[in-house]
Parts: sequence; C-alpha cells; structure tokens
Amino acid sequence: MAQMPKRVKYRKSQRGKIARHATRGTTLEFGEYGLQSLGGGWMTANQIEAVRVAVTRHIKRKGKIWIRVFPHKPVSKKPAETRMGKGKGAPEFWVAVVKPGQILYEMEGVPESLAREAMRLGAFKLPFPCRFVSRGH
Repeated sequence: MAQMPKRVKYRKSQRGKIARHATRGTTLEFGEYGLQSLGGGWMTANQIEAVRVAVTRHIKRKGKIWIRVFPHKPVSKKPAETRMGKGKGAPEFWVAVVKPGQILYEMEGVPESLAREAMRLGAFKLPFPCRFVSRGH
C-alpha cells in the first residue's frame, strides 16, 4: 500500500522549487551500501514502494534495507477537461521531494555485487538518475 502521513497541518500544498544540491542526507548513516540521487524531482509513494519491492526481491529478503525518503507532500489535480477557476483540485497522491545528492535507500548484510545489482534494478523505477555508493569510497 502507498504511504502517506498519518496527519498533516495543511491538506494542500504549493508545488515549490527543486533548487540546488542537497546539504543534508547525503552520507550513508545506517548501511554499507546506498542509492544516491544524481538529479532532483518528485518521487511518488508508488515509486518508493516499487523500488523497495524490486530490491527486496533481488536480495531474496536477506540483509537489511533502510528507506531514507518519505512522501510528505500532497499533489493535487483537477479533473480532466475542467474549465479554469473553481479552486484548487483535491489531493491525488503523495510525493517525496528529492534533491540531487540525497541518499534514498541503504542496505547491509549482503555481498557488494548483489547489493549493486539490486540497487541498479531499483534505480530503473525512478524518474531521475541515481548511483550506487558504498562506505568504502
């Protein structure tokens, strides 16, 4: 099931800008290997889950995985073929705002070759380029 916050202060939010490189969340904190974003954008709750599924399937549920992003931002849409005006649409889905350089996923307890391949498969599910990072480098 797609994730979303339990409660939010405001039901609708503005789009905002994806400006500059990430200053926080750019280093591995939990695991040995990680997936780092090279581009910025929105990562939907469904994409976060798709990567998690792809990675866990490949490593056959061995090791441990940390998800370092959470979809806090509601994205609203108006119905198709609706005239202008009449207010902002209802929230449709939730996204995580990702900046370049941010660590998205971390992993430990598996060999590097397996982790590298799992993260590569996960990266295909995302709308921006990513790279594999490890604690050794």
